Amino acid sequence: MTGDEQDLAEAQRAHWQSTYAVHPGMYGAEPSAPAVRAAAAFRAAGARDVLELGAGHGRDALYFARRGFTVQATDFSATGLEQLRRGALAQGTEGRVTTAVHDVREPLPLPGACVDAVFAHMLLCMALSTDEIRTLVDEVRRILRPGGTLVYTVRHTGDAHYGTGTSHGDDIWEHGGFAVHFFDRALVDSLAEGFSLDEVHAFEEGDLPRRLWRVAQSLPR
Repeated sequence: MTGDEQDLAEAQRAHWQSTYAVHPGMYGAEPSAPAVRAAAAFRAAGARDVLELGAGHGRDALYFARRGFTVQATDFSATGLEQLRRGALAQGTEGRVTTAVHDVREPLPLPGACVDAVFAHMLLCMALSTDEIRTLVDEVRRILRPGGTLVYTVRHTGDAHYGTGTSHGDDIWEHGGFAVHFFDRALVDSLAEGFSLDEVHAFEEGDLPRRLWRVAQSLPR
């Protein structure tokens, strides 16, 4: 990681810590639409355990737990994960949820072939370089069991914010302290190497609206 990349990473960590502290439960208690779709896909594939990357304050992790999955939730915000743990306790799902503070620029703290499914809602399109994203997906491939599924969502280059604001290079643009790596289709296709690319679904979310892809890819059994 270069000095500029390190500075951006630390600035984003501070941004999210502050955001979750000032706006606890900022995304509400209801799960995201991609999480609802992912849970159905995971269940159909016979998954029992889910790793969520970038779980934040936990609306999706808690939904997976309520659906009966064992959930490992990671985020680089300790503040967000503390809110997640309190939510699990309140909902009676604390026995199915574990949390770990983790920066996805580092190797996943898990052994190989140990989880059935991985979910990441807008985590891969954070302020990560293309090389860091590729390394992260390689780590996901390592820890998934045969037949395991990765479902992720990302903002793409058709989004209204793409190409505006402050450029950090590598298709990363910053607005209001929030940096996004916008994906093109070539990047999605390259990240599916070694997987079966099962779905690339375009959808919109929020008031702008944000334009995203929901990507599902699975390992051979």
